[in-house]
Amino acid sequence: MRKNFGAKTWAYPMPVFIIGSYDAEGKPNAMNAAWGGIYDTNQIMVCLADDHKTTDNIRISGAFTVSFATESTVVASDYVGIVSANDNADKLAIAGFHAVKSEFVNAPMFDELPMAVECKLLKFNEDGICIGEIVNVSADEGVLDGNGRIDPKKLAPICYDSVNHNYLSLGNPVGKAFSDGKKLM
Repeated sequence: MRKNFGAKTWAYPMPVFIIGSYDAEGKPNAMNAAWGGIYDTNQIMVCLADDHKTTDNIRISGAFTVSFATESTVVASDYVGIVSANDNADKLAIAGFHAVKSEFVNAPMFDELPMAVECKLLKFNEDGICIGEIVNVSADEGVLDGNGRIDPKKLAPICYDSVNHNYLSLGNPVGKAFSDGKKLM
């Protein structure tokens, strides 16, 4: 038996993205955006309302970064999502995030967030979808495994549970993509 909930914006997992951008004066900003994902092979998308400072910043600079909130940054990551830079210009300092300029795009990354996707703005759709071309992915060496790849356990990204309004940690691997299904072939 199933229970019907109606039309809801529920999906699992939903990554918790921290969007980095610069304003017209070069001041960094960070915003929590839980609605987003891969858009195409070399593109990422995030849903951004027109009234966000981040939306204005991206339109001005033509670039942004997408970092992944982590287990150790839950409080700061949530804070940059509930406080607008339109209302509090010091929100990065309060969150404890330290911005460093991306080498590839005109947008900040944050020392406390160990993985970032660096993007050039492609377009904003009329419905608030911001689409960026991925020009680089960078990760702190502290989250790499012995083969130089990103280790999800070391990265410890969190997901947003939109049903219960919680942040969740990711679990252990349960299978091997592009491999396990071959058992049925």
